[in-house]
Amino acid sequence: MKQLRQLCGTVLIMEAVVIGLAIPVAIVMEHLRHGVAGGVGGGLAVCALVLGGLVGRPGMGWALWAGTILQALVIAAGVVVPAMYVLGVIFAALWVTGIWLARHLQTPPPPVPTTRAVAGPAVAGPGVSVSAIGTPGPDDAQATEPRKPQQSL
Repeated sequence: MKQLRQLCGTVLIMEAVVIGLAIPVAIVMEHLRHGVAGGVGGGLAVCALVLGGLVGRPGMGWALWAGTILQALVIAAGVVVPAMYVLGVIFAALWVTGIWLARHLQTPPPPVPTTRAVAGPAVAGPGVSVSAIGTPGPDDAQATEPRKPQQSL
């Protein structure tokens, strides 16, 4: 989920910047009233910022759907500012690519071992060894008996 949060969150935050920059364009070039341009553009930008912070977090699976709906609304904003058609399609493509790439790069869970690995001999104490499966080996019985002092001739 970290990749999803990074990729899709970045797309949404950059989209919020572009939407914010489209507000003055809507006012000056398209002669839209200040309140309408600021309300609609500002609302879309704030939604993009909020979703950018929520997407990919645990329990926030709905944020992907909300981000997808936001992409459609940004494309629909092309009715007012025609450049938003192009920008909306570009960001929608980045959005879909981010979701796909994050899911594609997701690390698979580690494989479950089917056979038990056998370790080499372990040392249980001074002079005592344990075989690979944890049972005493043939030399272990001799190693646990007290040593008798050898007699010299």
